[in-house]
Amino acid sequence: MTSGFFEGIEKVRYEGVDSRNPLAFRHYDPDEMVLGKRMEDHLRFAVAWWHSFAWEGGDPFGGPTLVRPWHPQDDMGRARMKADVAFEMFEILGQPYFCWHDADIRPEQGSFAENLRTLEEITDYIGEKMQASGTKLLWGTANMFSHRCWMGGASTNPDPDVFAFAAATVKSCMDATHKLGGENYVLWGGREGYETLLNTDLGLELDHMGRFLNMVVDYKHKIGFKGTILVEPKPQEPSKHQYDYDAATCIGFLRKYGLEDEVKLNLEQGHAILAGHSFEHEIAVAAAEGMLGSIDMNRNDYQSGWDTDQFPNNVPEVALAYYYILKAGGFSTGGTNFDAKIRRQSIDPEDLVAAHVGGMDVCARGLKAAAAMIEDGGLDAALTDRYSGWDSPEAQSMLASSLDEIAARVLAEGINPEPRSGRQERLENYVNRFV
Repeated sequence: MTSGFFEGIEKVRYEGVDSRNPLAFRHYDPDEMVLGKRMEDHLRFAVAWWHSFAWEGGDPFGGPTLVRPWHPQDDMGRARMKADVAFEMFEILGQPYFCWHDADIRPEQGSFAENLRTLEEITDYIGEKMQASGTKLLWGTANMFSHRCWMGGASTNPDPDVFAFAAATVKSCMDATHKLGGENYVLWGGREGYETLLNTDLGLELDHMGRFLNMVVDYKHKIGFKGTILVEPKPQEPSKHQYDYDAATCIGFLRKYGLEDEVKLNLEQGHAILAGHSFEHEIAVAAAEGMLGSIDMNRNDYQSGWDTDQFPNNVPEVALAYYYILKAGGFSTGGTNFDAKIRRQSIDPEDLVAAHVGGMDVCARGLKAAAAMIEDGGLDAALTDRYSGWDSPEAQSMLASSLDEIAARVLAEGINPEPRSGRQERLENYVNRFV
């Protein structure tokens, strides 16, 4: 028995670039081979439970606009209905994965014990639907930012009781993720930061955050969870400053607390923009350090100063993101989670399906463009040429010498380098050939 929410919407199929069907894939063919692997296996798409099913359409200036049959989300009957609708959409889209926070899938009950009971109940229900459908869990996580108890942070909270509540909450979510066969577990520090330094012991909070994450890793091994632990960089919003500002900041944090071999990064397009970076920059930084784990695919409105979480529609941006993902070897346990939401005025069920269809097509076009650039080899050749001077024995030996030895060589050989063009415009023109 179906919920009827998506009544009249058929399963989305690949119809090719000439299709005029608004609910058909024009570029995403899950079985198309790209660099020797099925497109579906490269992209590993996931639906975000929170934006697609839990979000009610509110914003800082207005209340809910999305009136759904499972609203208000305050009892287990509606939680099960929401799960029914979710799996119907997964079937319509052919989505292989989904992601959740605990608060997305179970109602808030006012106590940890009751929240644990309802989390266990709903994950049993979701598990049955996963087994019947074949849809898998890309990752689970804990919402430690919405409830008022988290207003001063979770692991960084000045109140030890909140730290304890956070530890218990994460344990319960890790248990649920493990039970459902999740391939990753994510920690997003939604309020792990500060509003003002005037009431903040920054060093103490960072130490507590580092200890907390070590506890998470220890528990992962204790329960035999084979998935990857991920942390997600975000520079600001809702806090004035958040400790997980960007990929480089997170990598430094992980190394400081001895976690560099245990934890990788879940990177989001919108968060990269908030940090003043491009998405490909964040991916390249994580890949260079061996810490690329998974991505949240979305976009921000470049005319707004906040995290608007829109579906991706910029093929050149997406192509460069997947270029660096493919260069790093592609995803292992990670994937492409649509951490994106429809607009407040897009109130029809069809809008939710159409948004994912468009996002999946954009990612497919980006992936194919990235693969074509790799096969062509033009960017690799340009890099090899630019750094070719370092191939000489003299250049390599210089790295093992000292400043005074190098200075003596410069004087003896009369070295006076002339600048070489970085050829940026030619490389940008090269990329445009593929996108």
